[in-house]
Amino acid sequence: LAPLIVKEIFHIIRRLKQTGVTIVLVEQNARAALQVADQAYVLEMGAVVLQGPAQELAHDPRVVETYLGLTRRAA
Repeated sequence: LAPLIVKEIFHIIRRLKQTGVTIVLVEQNARAALQVADQAYVLEMGAVVLQGPAQELAHDPRVVETYLGLTRRAA
Protein backbone atom coordinates (compact mmCIF):
# COMPACT_ATOMS: atom_id res chain seq x y z
CA LEU A 1 0.00 0.00 0.00
CA ALA A 2 0.99 3.60 -0.46
CA PRO A 3 2.70 5.12 2.60
CA LEU A 4 -0.10 7.63 3.17
CA ILE A 5 -2.70 4.88 3.17
CA VAL A 6 -0.64 2.78 5.61
CA LYS A 7 -0.29 5.81 7.88
CA GLU A 8 -4.07 6.34 7.82
CA ILE A 9 -4.75 2.67 8.53
CA PHE A 10 -2.49 2.73 11.60
CA HIS A 11 -4.15 5.95 12.74
CA ILE A 12 -7.52 4.20 12.56
CA ILE A 13 -6.12 1.20 14.46
CA ARG A 14 -4.90 3.52 17.24
CA ARG A 15 -8.34 5.17 17.46
CA LEU A 16 -10.08 1.80 17.62
CA LYS A 17 -7.64 0.66 20.32
CA GLN A 18 -8.57 3.70 22.43
CA THR A 19 -12.20 2.57 22.37
CA GLY A 20 -11.29 -0.87 23.70
CA VAL A 21 -11.75 -2.79 20.47
CA THR A 22 -9.58 -5.90 20.18
CA ILE A 23 -7.77 -6.23 16.87
CA VAL A 24 -5.76 -9.13 15.52
CA LEU A 25 -3.18 -7.55 13.22
CA VAL A 26 -0.92 -9.50 10.90
CA GLU A 27 1.65 -7.05 9.58
CA GLN A 28 5.06 -7.36 7.96
CA ASN A 29 6.12 -3.91 9.21
CA ALA A 30 7.30 -5.02 12.65
CA ARG A 31 8.13 -1.50 13.83
CA ALA A 32 4.65 -0.15 13.09
CA ALA A 33 2.91 -3.22 14.48
CA LEU A 34 4.87 -3.14 17.75
CA GLN A 35 4.04 0.54 18.20
CA VAL A 36 0.28 -0.11 18.23
CA ALA A 37 0.18 -3.56 19.83
CA ASP A 38 -0.20 -4.53 23.47
CA GLN A 39 0.85 -8.14 22.88
CA ALA A 40 2.88 -9.51 19.99
CA TYR A 41 3.88 -12.81 18.46
CA VAL A 42 6.86 -13.32 16.18
CA LEU A 43 6.45 -16.06 13.59
CA GLU A 44 9.16 -17.83 11.64
CA MET A 45 8.15 -20.40 9.06
CA GLY A 46 4.65 -20.44 10.55
CA ALA A 47 5.78 -21.18 14.11
CA VAL A 48 5.67 -18.79 17.08
CA VAL A 49 9.27 -18.17 18.13
CA LEU A 50 8.74 -15.19 20.45
CA GLN A 51 5.75 -13.77 22.27
CA GLY A 52 5.09 -11.19 24.94
CA PRO A 53 4.31 -7.54 25.57
CA ALA A 54 4.94 -5.55 22.40
CA GLN A 55 7.19 -3.01 24.10
CA GLU A 56 9.39 -5.79 25.50
CA LEU A 57 9.68 -7.40 22.09
CA ALA A 58 10.48 -4.02 20.54
CA HIS A 59 13.59 -3.92 22.74
CA ASP A 60 14.51 -7.61 22.47
CA PRO A 61 17.93 -7.77 20.74
CA ARG A 62 16.79 -10.63 18.48
CA VAL A 63 13.78 -8.65 17.27
CA VAL A 64 15.75 -5.43 16.91
CA GLU A 65 18.45 -7.04 14.79
CA THR A 66 16.29 -9.41 12.73
CA TYR A 67 13.04 -7.51 12.20
CA LEU A 68 13.71 -3.84 12.85
CA GLY A 69 16.83 -3.65 10.69
CA LEU A 70 19.16 -2.40 13.40
CA THR A 71 22.31 -3.98 14.71
CA ARG A 72 23.34 -4.20 18.32
CA ARG A 73 26.37 -2.24 19.42
CA ALA A 74 29.24 -4.17 20.90
CA ALA A 75 29.58 -3.63 24.65
